[in-house]
Amino acid sequence: MDIRVAVLVDGAFFLRRYKKVVPNAHSLSAKDLADNFYTMCMKHIKDEDYLYRILYYDCKPLSKKAHNPITKKAIDYSKTDQAKFRNDFFNELKRLRKVALRLGYIKTTNNWLINPKKTKQLLSGKIKIKDLAENDVFFEMQQKSVDMKIGLDIASLAIKKAVNKIILISGDGDFIPAAKLARREGIDFVLDPMWNNIDPSLFEHIDGLKSTIRKPSNITSYSKP
Repeated sequence: MDIRVAVLVDGAFFLRRYKKVVPNAHSLSAKDLADNFYTMCMKHIKDEDYLYRILYYDCKPLSKKAHNPITKKAIDYSKTDQAKFRNDFFNELKRLRKVALRLGYIKTTNNWLINPKKTKQLLSGKIKIKDLAENDVFFEMQQKSVDMKIGLDIASLAIKKAVNKIILISGDGDFIPAAKLARREGIDFVLDPMWNNIDPSLFEHIDGLKSTIRKPSNITSYSKP
């Protein structure tokens, strides 16, 4: 029997976690990162398996302009190094065989928030508002529709019997309702947390736990992000 496998990836989690467990991650080009990402995913596919598709979920970079309340400096988020790298990375992913992007969007409240550490110092009286620097505040933004897209695709793949096995690269438990549905439909559901610590309760809702990225030498078991 051919095993049809789909690999679903929470992009924000992948990028954050990859930078933590790979020493030279920050110096990689968008192409090198995309190639490494593809290799990591393909290690889940055995010789006798058939790759249905690698689905990558993320958000388009914010394209809004805002003024930092500390420096009053205008920031065009569409032209930041982070936005440029993210777009370059997306373009590299599009060139890879069997990789499809599922992009959500960034929602903003137009509010600037103070770094939690600085907030504690303010409340304790250790510093005053005038002591805040440019990087002590950040523009509030949230990714939208990504978790929904992941859940809907898991459900669709399971109900349509498009695959026999789903690999989810993620680090939280938001997928549990969809995973329960998939398992009821007979899908083998495996979680790859990239050596990230997971809540023990998640073991009840998955069929396996496997990270294919090289295990960091300073990690003896699954660690916190």
